[in-house]
Amino acid sequence: MNRRRFLEQCGLAASAFGAPAVWTAALEAMPIHMASAREIRADVAIVGGGLGGCAAALAAARDGATVVLSEPTDWIGGQLTSQAVPPDEHPWIESFGCTRAYRQLRTRIRDYYRRHYPLTHEARASAYLNPGRGKVSKLCHEPRVALAALQSLIATYLGSGRVMLLLNHVAVEAETAGDRVQSVHLRDQRSGDIRVLSADWFLDASEEGDLLPLTKTEYVTGFESRQQTGEPHAPDEAQPKNIQSWTWCFAVDHLAGENHTIDKPQDYSFWRSYVPDLKPPWPGKLLSWSMSNPRDHKPRSVMFDPSGGEVAGTLNLWLYRRIADRASFASGTYPSDVTLVNWPQNDYWLGNLHEVDQPERDRHLREARQLSLSLLYWLQTEAPRADGGEGWPGLRLRGDLMGTTDGLAMAPYIRESRRILAEQTITEQLVGTQARSEKTGLPRKKVSAASFQDTVGIGSYRIDLHPTTAGDNYLDISSLPFEIPLGSLIPRRLENLLPACKNLGTTHITNGCYRLHPVEWNIGEAAGALVAYCGNHGEMPRRVRNHKPRLAAFQNQLRRHGVELRWPRVTPR
Repeated sequence: MNRRRFLEQCGLAASAFGAPAVWTAALEAMPIHMASAREIRADVAIVGGGLGGCAAALAAARDGATVVLSEPTDWIGGQLTSQAVPPDEHPWIESFGCTRAYRQLRTRIRDYYRRHYPLTHEARASAYLNPGRGKVSKLCHEPRVALAALQSLIATYLGSGRVMLLLNHVAVEAETAGDRVQSVHLRDQRSGDIRVLSADWFLDASEEGDLLPLTKTEYVTGFESRQQTGEPHAPDEAQPKNIQSWTWCFAVDHLAGENHTIDKPQDYSFWRSYVPDLKPPWPGKLLSWSMSNPRDHKPRSVMFDPSGGEVAGTLNLWLYRRIADRASFASGTYPSDVTLVNWPQNDYWLGNLHEVDQPERDRHLREARQLSLSLLYWLQTEAPRADGGEGWPGLRLRGDLMGTTDGLAMAPYIRESRRILAEQTITEQLVGTQARSEKTGLPRKKVSAASFQDTVGIGSYRIDLHPTTAGDNYLDISSLPFEIPLGSLIPRRLENLLPACKNLGTTHITNGCYRLHPVEWNIGEAAGALVAYCGNHGEMPRRVRNHKPRLAAFQNQLRRHGVELRWPRVTPR
């Protein structure tokens, strides 16, 4: 059979990773067993190609396992690429607080700009190049560059056949026997074909914990009650359908004097007049320059100025997630800055994506897209300007940067997943600054997050919960630099399935600080390394965690690969 045709039948993304020679090598050295184009066998099956899935695939392949990695979109990278969100990171990210592999990803993103973009001398010479100079991140960049960096990291394993990539594949069914998963059925969204994926180990790195209901893994959704978790900010009763809002992001530039106004969205009248019904209250209409301050819920004024102007004390949303600052590039390279719109004004909280039927899910996805398009149309036509005018018709959708024809990101930015019921659940009392201070009796400046004997990584971010589907306004409170306990990656019953994304054993509250880019990467890397370790040593994850010599050996392996397990003394956020 023609190699290219064979790749297409297997669902392999030859075009995504470049040179045909790489794929020829993959076929000639393919250690992954394929009984047919519809039956695939590997050591590790990873469902979800976001940051956690990529990190898991790299770690497992690095340690000798064969891996099949599936992804429902055209791009690997998840929130960094198909969802288009620049990395949300802690203040010390350039020095410590992430894994070596995540640092390599950041370095490759910067190196890609230095090699392929006409940067100014000053930008090229900057050790901490920030191509977009956005306010939210030390590394604001275009999604395609992150995709290229991830592709370069995984290319060797694709070439050797150690990793197989199945793009545009979603999990639709699973077969289990007792406490083990035997296979997962994937549907090719292009052809409709079903592929049966069997493996020794299954990692759920999907954005919403797709494998958990399919494999009957015990899990939780939404907001747990105070009785269940003891968390100070938990409600009296559990609210399983109450999840964080999610956002369909988009990128725009601004060409003054031109008119790029889109057609009026079908739902524009609704969103133009929509006043959020939240507790504590939102200050007015969603499409306005007034919003709730996430920390105290008082009205907070923001502004929008594509020229980059700033007013002291007022956030210019144009600069917030700017992904291309034209001043960092040779004159004439960019006609305008490019900014990524992921704002409170296009957070969608009118419906839940979990545990609903497909028609309801499709309706909410459509409405979220309509919200984002309505926000753009409002910006182009009616949004108040500082000079007294209305709208910026020169705002232009940059779908070319999103990899789409409609201009919106390839996939919605999902903040909250289904979460496993784990051997160790991470609660607010373990990482929240105030809760931890009250529990330990130490002042806030001296308190630390709980330390775990079974730590497999670290992270840091505020507990940052966006408005929810049950009408809760922001919950944004200080948290402490934290550890990732191995117990939070181990389901209470299933033996060969692990979370590798934001579906680990957190609560609704602590999901707010364990869901960001470097933490998701660390979770995936630890999960991939763990199943490879278990395969190489004839162990099970639960036994590794609960047997001190095995745990120490695994943690030493993580350290050798550059996974930081403990924090130095740092200030809470």
